[in-house]
Amino acid sequence: MLSLLVHAVLGVVVIAVIFRVNRAIFRRTDSGPLLSTFEIALYVVGIASIVGGWSFNIAFVVQNTDGWITNPLWGDGSWATYLQGMFDNPASSSASIDYSIANVLLLPLITIVDGRRRGINKPWLYFVATLFTSFAFGWAFYAATVERQRRLALVSSSTAERLAAQNAHE
Repeated sequence: MLSLLVHAVLGVVVIAVIFRVNRAIFRRTDSGPLLSTFEIALYVVGIASIVGGWSFNIAFVVQNTDGWITNPLWGDGSWATYLQGMFDNPASSSASIDYSIANVLLLPLITIVDGRRRGINKPWLYFVATLFTSFAFGWAFYAATVERQRRLALVSSSTAERLAAQNAHE
């Protein structure tokens, strides 16, 4: 159970670092709501994925360990046991390999390349967040960040247009 608590703390730390290194993106817009409906929907889906996934992770650890302090790398209730369970039968193996490729290869490729193009600082942290939260949360958080940037650009361009119009009339 201690390893789950450590995972939770590390998840919160990585999320906080993403917010901190991208302050310009996560600042309050000059006008409009703090979060758009789309951003709220993305965060709700991402948080729901954490709740759902973590409920199964907690059940796994409770069923496969007999104490708070166990080895998280090998032995009962460890990553090794977890990975064996992921590939326990053809159905779970199919889903697990698909998920693993998407999480370990696609998410980092897309967030790093696209994030750099968009000026997102340390976009690889979205992948790191998935190691402690959930795969769906990492995607949702990244998509919410991109939506936030879009909204900021719209507000900035409309503010610039308004100022230009005011200056033209003076």
